[in-house]
Amino acid sequence: MNDHVRDLASVRDATERLLSAAARLDNAAVTESSRLPGWSRGHVLAHLARNADALVNVLGGRPMYVSAEARDADIERDAPRPLAEQLADVRDSAARFQETGAAPADWSRTVELRNGVTDSASRVPFRRWAEVELHHVDLGVGYELEDLPEEFTEREIEFLADRFAGRPDVPATRLTDSTRAWSTGRGREGTPEVTVTGPAPALLGWLSGRRDGSGLTVDGGPLPALPPL
Repeated sequence: MNDHVRDLASVRDATERLLSAAARLDNAAVTESSRLPGWSRGHVLAHLARNADALVNVLGGRPMYVSAEARDADIERDAPRPLAEQLADVRDSAARFQETGAAPADWSRTVELRNGVTDSASRVPFRRWAEVELHHVDLGVGYELEDLPEEFTEREIEFLADRFAGRPDVPATRLTDSTRAWSTGRGREGTPEVTVTGPAPALLGWLSGRRDGSGLTVDGGPLPALPPL
C-alpha cells in the first residue's frame, strides 16, 4: 500500500535539496549541458516545473499534457530563462503540487498519465519523487545516485523492475545487491536466465538508463539490453 502522505513529505524534502543545490549555479551554468543528451540544465529545471503542473492535472482528472508537442514546446520555451526565474518556477510549481496533494481526495482511484498509462492516485507522489531525485542527478551538480535516499533507491528499482516485467525483449532477470533481490523481464516468476549483481545505486543507474552497467556482474549471459523508458 502506498503512503501518499509520507511520499509527499519526501517530495518536499527532495525538492528543497534540489533547489539548494541549483541555487549555487549562475546564469551561465544553467545554459550548460546536463547529463541528459540534448538538454541543458535549464531544460531539466523547466521540465521539473512543468511536470509538477502536469501531475496536478493528473490528480485533478485532467489530461497530463495538452499534447506531446505542447509538452516539448513548453520545455523549450522555458529552458533559456535566468536562474532566478527557473528556481522560482520550480518552487512555485512544487508548492501547487503539494497543495493539490494535501486536499481531501480518494487516493485509491485510478488516474491516467501520459500515453494511456494508468496508475493509482496514491502512487503519483512517488512518481514525482522519482522525477525530482533522478533529475537532480541529471543536473550534474555533485548529487550522484549514491547520494539518493536508500528507501527511494530500493523502491525505484522495484518500480522499474515491474516496468520491464513480462517484456519479451528482456530475458528473465534476477537483480540483486547481495542483500535484496528483484525480478524482471519475460517469465520473471520462473528460473532466471540472467543474474545481475551490484550495489543498489549501480542497479538503479542501469535500469534508469543513467549508467551503462559496467559496474555490474552478470551471470548467465550478457547484460540485457533494456528498452527506453
